[in-house]
Amino acid sequence: MQASNGIYRVSGIDFVDPGLAEAIDSGLKRVEDLLHAEVQSGFEFVTETSLHLISAGGKRFRPLFTLLSAQIGPRGDSPDVVTAAAAVELVHLATLYHDDVMDSATMRRGAQSANVRWDNSVAILTGDYLFAHASRLVADLGPDAVRVIAETFAALVTGQMRETRGPGSGDDAVEHYLAVVAEKTGSLIATAGRYGGTFSGCPPEQVAALHRFGEIIGTAFQVSDDVIDIASPEESSGKTPGTDLREGVATLPMLYALREPGADRLRELLAAPITEDALVDEALDLLRTGKGLDQARETLAEQAAAARTELETLPACPARDALASLTHYVVDRTG
Repeated sequence: MQASNGIYRVSGIDFVDPGLAEAIDSGLKRVEDLLHAEVQSGFEFVTETSLHLISAGGKRFRPLFTLLSAQIGPRGDSPDVVTAAAAVELVHLATLYHDDVMDSATMRRGAQSANVRWDNSVAILTGDYLFAHASRLVADLGPDAVRVIAETFAALVTGQMRETRGPGSGDDAVEHYLAVVAEKTGSLIATAGRYGGTFSGCPPEQVAALHRFGEIIGTAFQVSDDVIDIASPEESSGKTPGTDLREGVATLPMLYALREPGADRLRELLAAPITEDALVDEALDLLRTGKGLDQARETLAEQAAAARTELETLPACPARDALASLTHYVVDRTG
């Protein structure tokens, strides 16, 4: 935890309440210990491949959100909350192993992806191993928690299948994209909020609000990443602009832009992954000067407003204030 001018930064998120920041920081350390302990195997190679991404770090946003949601309830420091947070992160990590195989990725979190360091079979099996251990942890939380994680597994797979299949004839491309993001990203973050509220003793209406908030904010984070990839120069975002263009990923600003009259040249450029720097620059210029980017920002603002509405169900407390700040952060980071 880092402190500066009354702001406490934990895992990339700023908190103004020192007690809340300390609770989240302490909880994340407990989650980290559990992650490392849980994937230990009698077969050393399995332990090595499982720790590959765990040790690579990451912001741990999903366990952080689980812990933060739990601070709404009367038992925010419950061991069950830590167990749930670790289970959610294991599911997330498992999907990354599988995603890298499907995308033929070469890097993940600054290190070689598992499919490159070893091979596709090892990466797939490691993901399966993490899914298994996530399920084992959730089994200790009771049958309702098992049902919730099973429903989440189904949503994750459905989102991946929906993305792989693409929009059908007559489907709206924007609606299809948002459905994919809600399932692939929003569903697991929604479960993180639901678990945090449930295992800290929140009443059902607050658990439901945290669940809905998680799905909305999870989707909004992806949309904000879409905007940043196009709008932000590398020196301010820390990311190379146009990464989605190079990978052939059609994001929300692109889909909006393709609806505009006279988008023929952009449609030609986006027909396949772009490999030449000059063509990436041309596509970025078209996207930055068109209306698609502004429409994506409007969608993001609507999502942030919908997320803040869900917070009205929650009691006034530092954790609710932190969740409200999170909605502002999602929008502000695209500026």
